[in-house]
Amino acid sequence: MLLEEVAHPRIVAICGSLGADSSTRRACELALSIAEGEGAQTTLVDLREWHLPFAASGFDAGEWPDVLRLNDLVQNSEGLLWATPEYHGSYSGVLKNALDLGSFDQYAGKAVALLGVAGGAIGATQALGHLRGIARTLHCLCINEQVSIPRAYSAFDGEGKLKDEKLAAGVEHMARELVRWSKIAPALTAKAGA
Repeated sequence: MLLEEVAHPRIVAICGSLGADSSTRRACELALSIAEGEGAQTTLVDLREWHLPFAASGFDAGEWPDVLRLNDLVQNSEGLLWATPEYHGSYSGVLKNALDLGSFDQYAGKAVALLGVAGGAIGATQALGHLRGIARTLHCLCINEQVSIPRAYSAFDGEGKLKDEKLAAGVEHMARELVRWSKIAPALTAKAGA
């Protein structure tokens, strides 16, 4: 039996960096550009522009409309890109907070790709491992392809493209796979729930 596909899946990238000249944001933009070329409708959530409270702080939802806006974007998507700089061996607090403002209702069954950047030579592998655990906990379909960009401060050229051809190919492959999985994620979720 063939799975019904979404022709133009909606993919939301959540950028877990607040830096003005963020390598994480550049990597998100690059991945989303590739996804658009594959037919996806994309949205970049730049958390610098969102007014979000601390999760579990007893906030009044009426005073924080961006929480509902973020959760609606996520819930109405088929795929997600979680992108983070690696800080002290894990993902950023701002990304964790944004994810914690949602729940299973928003995240379950979504295809998720992981993208990390780091200043060091090893890259963001620990952060991506931690995010993979969150995706599993939220019942997401975390795809195998992930990208870790080491030495992010010098990884991009003046046009926002990755200098390293292997890394660029990795981002392209990850973005294409995210689109592919996003097209079938709703059917997979429906079949699993049946």
